[in-house]
Formats: sequence, C-alpha cells, structure tokens
Amino acid sequence: MARPTQSDITALATRPIPEARLLINGQWVAGQDTPTPVLSPIDGSTLTHLASASAEDVTRATASARAAFDDGRWSGLAPAARKAVLHRLADLIDAHALDLAVLGVRDNGTEISMALKAEPGSAAATFRYYAEALDKVYGEIAPTADTVLGLIHRAPVGVVAAIVPWNFPLMIGAWKIAPALAMGNSVVLKPAETASLSLLRLAELALEAGVPPGVFNVVTGPGRVTGEALALSHDVDVLVFTGSGATGRRLLQYSAQSNLKRVYLELGGKSPNIIFADAPDLALAAKTAATAIFRNAGQVCVAGSRLLVEASIHDEVVAEVARAAKAMTLGNPLDLATQIGAINSPAQLQGNLGFIAEAIRDGGTIVTGGAQTRQDSGGWYMQPTIVTGVAPHHRLFRQEVFGPVLAVTPFTTEAEALHLANATEFGLAAGVWTGALSRAHRMVHGLRAGVVHVNTYGGADGTVPLGGVKQSGNGHDKSLHALDKYTDLKTAWIQL
Repeated sequence: MARPTQSDITALATRPIPEARLLINGQWVAGQDTPTPVLSPIDGSTLTHLASASAEDVTRATASARAAFDDGRWSGLAPAARKAVLHRLADLIDAHALDLAVLGVRDNGTEISMALKAEPGSAAATFRYYAEALDKVYGEIAPTADTVLGLIHRAPVGVVAAIVPWNFPLMIGAWKIAPALAMGNSVVLKPAETASLSLLRLAELALEAGVPPGVFNVVTGPGRVTGEALALSHDVDVLVFTGSGATGRRLLQYSAQSNLKRVYLELGGKSPNIIFADAPDLALAAKTAATAIFRNAGQVCVAGSRLLVEASIHDEVVAEVARAAKAMTLGNPLDLATQIGAINSPAQLQGNLGFIAEAIRDGGTIVTGGAQTRQDSGGWYMQPTIVTGVAPHHRLFRQEVFGPVLAVTPFTTEAEALHLANATEFGLAAGVWTGALSRAHRMVHGLRAGVVHVNTYGGADGTVPLGGVKQSGNGHDKSLHALDKYTDLKTAWIQL
C-alpha cells in the first residue's frame, strides 16, 4: 500500500459508522441485549452503537459454528481450496488497508503511523502465512513392526472461540483466526467492547472472500455476558484469549464448569529491558527503550515497561531516555506525525494515574510526565512518564500498568540484573543490551520469558512464536507452533 496522505485519512475519519451487528451463520443480526455506545478515545465522541450479544445469541453462534464444522463445508474442503479463500481474504485486507486502519484508530486510539503496519499490514501477512502453511503440515508414520501400520493424523479441533483485546485487535485477531481457519476449524470471535469495529469489517471481508456461512461468526458485547457464555459453551472445543490475568483465571474456571475445553492464554507482562554498561550503542539503547514503552501509549503486551540499568550508567541512560520521550510527538492518533496516541478508555487512564500516585507515595521520582494531557480534546491522553527509584517490592515494579509508564531500577552485577528481571509473576518478553556475546547468551538462557530481544526491542515477525511463561500464559501465537492449538493428534493403529 502506498503511504496515504493526511487528506486521505481525514476523509475516511469523517465517515459515519452504521450501528454494528452480530455475524451469525453468515447473517448480520441484531443482538438481544441493549446496544452499547462506542466512544472514540480521540475526542470522546460517540462513533456508533455496538450490538450486545446475549447468552442466547452466543448459543446460536456456537451452534452454527458446530453445524458448519460437522457438515464439512469448510473442514471437508481440500487444503488447496481453503488456501485460495485465505489468500483472497489477505488480498481484500490489503485492498481495504487504509479503511481498516482508520476505523481501528477511531475505535481504540492507536497512532495511525503504527496502526497501518501493525493492524492491516500484519493481518494480511498472517493470513498469507497460514494459507501457505496449511498444505505443508503432514501426518506421520510411526516406526512399528512390519505387521502393523501406525499413522498419526492431524485433525482440526472443531469449534474455536477467540476473545481478543483492544490494543491491536486486527493483528492479534488474525494471529488466532488465521491458523484456526487454516486447519479447517470453525471460529466464533468476540472482540473487546472498546475495539470491535475493525474486526467486524474483517468479518465482512471474510464473507466476500468466500468463507462459508457459519464458519466465521462474530459476537460482540460485554465479557460478563458474551465472553462468559462463550467460555461456558459445550459447543466450543478450544478457547484462545489475550487479555488480563483476572479474566484468564475466570476462563479456566468456566472451562472446568463446562466441557473442559482447552484454554490458551496470553496474559500480558511486566517486561524488563536491561541495559549493561558495555552496550554497543547507549544512545540507540535509550532511544529504543523510549519507543519500547511509549509507542501506542504503552498499550502493548510486550512493552518494555521496566528499565534495568547498570548503576555506572544509570543517570546518563535515564537522561537519554527522557530526552527521547520528550522528543516523541503526542497528539491526535489520526495525524501521521503522532508517535504517541490516546489511552483506550477513561477507566484505563485513571488506572494509569493511580499507579503514578502510588509510585510517588512509595518514594519514586518522576523524571518526566506523570499527568493527563490534552484534556481540551475531549479524549484520553497521558504524558509519557519515567519513574526512577522503583524498588522490587513496589507495585509499579511488579504489576502491569498497560500505559505509558516506565519504571527504572539500577543494578550492579549481571546476577542482580537477572534476579531483578525474573522477580515478577510475568514472563512474556525481555530485552538485553550488551556488547558481550557470552553475556547475551547467558541472559537469554537465564531470563524467564517467551521472547528475549538482544540489542533491539520488538519487531519479531510471524516466523517465530509469541507466548509467555509463568503467569503470562501458555501456548503460542504466530509461527508454525501456533497450529498445535488448533489441531488434535489422532492415531490409527492398523493390523496388516
């Protein structure tokens, strides 16, 4: 896609958005519960209203997904046929990329410069990746006696429920939808209440691409009703979720209360970004540390939210990160020049500010930021904030903010850095900056994280898995490893 002009973006951003409906069995229908307003974090305006699916609506959606799976309209297609449909969907995402990006920004507040690549760009690439992968996943022949043939088949699991968050709905949604569909499953998707619009548009494109009715359904609404009904459904075989730990725990409980469906969770992190004095480029490390936490206003699962700095360079690095933060442009997310967009909701903003107030009470020092800004816009914005003097027992050190707040802690030895890095309940991502190859390998080995960046932060593409350890979750999105969530192994033991 050619780089859009500001006028292109402005024209799309003024379009009215029809009231959103549910997609069930290929039909757009109204939800049984009262529609909810969709508020734009950019200016607080009401964009449209979102259908709220009742438990009965969810039952109809999961039943249609089960019927579609059982009759083979998708699961029974030859792999080449599924591949062609997924490629058409990727092409349609590309063709409507700007529309999708602008719609998503109006809904969730991500800066458009990031959204263009991270949302439709990533989603199209994900659908193409799994379209190409689906006919290259083979079964196995077991080494048995000559009188027996042991075959190991990969079979689709059936019905997949996907509950996705508001920060990158199209990207994270594609990570779950694409491999599930590629393997022949039916999908029921529940987007976040504060970021559903781009995924509803994706569903329209999926129908246009030729995904059969009932194979891909979308139910919107609050988690306490719509999400709970999905998690309790006996028609759902696998549930995949990205979001908070508290919700993840409830989903596991619902699985136990229903049909013991497999539940795969990505529950965020408190990711350490560790800078040693021997880093090859301290200026680059500091600048990257700023973007690792402040892009998308810190609303990134793998954000480098804890900066661990060797004591001998602590003040120098903090000063450089502060300069980089102040140089970043905070503003209207629909402006191409904006580098830090809006906070998704008033509740999220207040939670962020609560962390700051507690950090000050704990003895932390605000180096820069620390307050709400752009109140005259009507939207929800927060200054990029750096807090030094954060100790391991402080809440800011241990708990995820999911906002533009960087906690800084010094260390003196490699062993201390590793101890501090691992001293939270999370284990999603980490970063290490060092010029010593042996140290880099030791840190990669010792860090309890699903992704470890060395002399960089972020940017891992779809060829490698993303998943957490400890209370950051289980299972993996991206790469061929994601397919394990959406297939069952079936053994055929044949007497010859």
